[in-house]
Amino acid sequence: MNPLQSLSVLPVLLIATALPDPSLATKVGVREISVTTPERGRDLSVTVWYPAEAGGKPVMVGDNRVFKGAPASADAPFAGGRYPLVVMSHGSGSRIQGMTWLATALAKAGFVVAGPNHPGTTSGDSTPANTPKIWERTQDLSAVIDALTADPRWNGAIDAENIGVVGFSLGGSAAMEIAGARADLEAYARYCDAYTQWDCKWFAGGVGYVNEEQVKVDRLNLRTIDKARFEQSNLDRRIKSAVLVDPGLAQAYDEESLKRIAIPMNFINLGDVGTVPPGVIADKLAALTPHGTYVAVEGSDHYSFLPECREGAAEMLKSVGEVDPICDETARPRAEIHAELEKLIVTTLQRTLGVHGE
Repeated sequence: MNPLQSLSVLPVLLIATALPDPSLATKVGVREISVTTPERGRDLSVTVWYPAEAGGKPVMVGDNRVFKGAPASADAPFAGGRYPLVVMSHGSGSRIQGMTWLATALAKAGFVVAGPNHPGTTSGDSTPANTPKIWERTQDLSAVIDALTADPRWNGAIDAENIGVVGFSLGGSAAMEIAGARADLEAYARYCDAYTQWDCKWFAGGVGYVNEEQVKVDRLNLRTIDKARFEQSNLDRRIKSAVLVDPGLAQAYDEESLKRIAIPMNFINLGDVGTVPPGVIADKLAALTPHGTYVAVEGSDHYSFLPECREGAAEMLKSVGEVDPICDETARPRAEIHAELEKLIVTTLQRTLGVHGE
């Protein structure tokens, strides 16, 4: 659930850089907006990708020293028509711009795509104490839906009857819960009693990130989390379809809540059968949901969902103390894995949200 925690302190993120070839940016527009959310007490930074006509400023979204970005046209005019909305939730310690490779593919396929950087669990602003507060992430996603469907600058391009969600890792937890799943705090605490890697290692590690700086933090006792908030329903009935990639809290969902989910729940695990970590294994979750599907992407791992890495990035990360294999090679090139994921996710959302592919 936390593939980018150490990377949080590297000064690498450039949200958008100049694109030398404007022809590469046709058909995908991108805008950075702020969304007010009373629950947070601060505005959310939200990136929106959308089907566009020619125009705008060519940029590379998410391009930085470690990762390759994806081309788009900043503030390009909307293409005509109304499109389903897909809200996205990034992994712990990451940023929404790291999902631009997928957002771009969805925009080309006929979706408006919007995702916030979640305060408290985003790059440079991430602590163990904030990580289990899934209710804050679902509030963020609902606030994005509220804003875009109410704003006349956006709602004319959005089909508000067809809204989906895509979440990765901790973002997959948010997607689970906004679709109707509920978590059990004691089950999650027992999981971390027995398992000391991934999210549980993060809770025990004594390290966090505030204002782009690493800070020391106390060990998090999961049983001190607000139980009522952790176990509450975060269902947003406007969500009509969900794609869940390596969803976190996999061992902690209440089975009865999964059985009551009425929408398509499309689960994707990254890795060969038997290699997927217990914190995100999703085959049983798919079997419990009435309209669940399940796919495991062979030759990949959890980090394969991150953007393609630049040449030499793996060595650079190791030189600054990064311990997670963020840019290490798997059995298949990351670009090939992304192509498979794009096809899976795009076709799933086209089918479940009523969009016809070209």
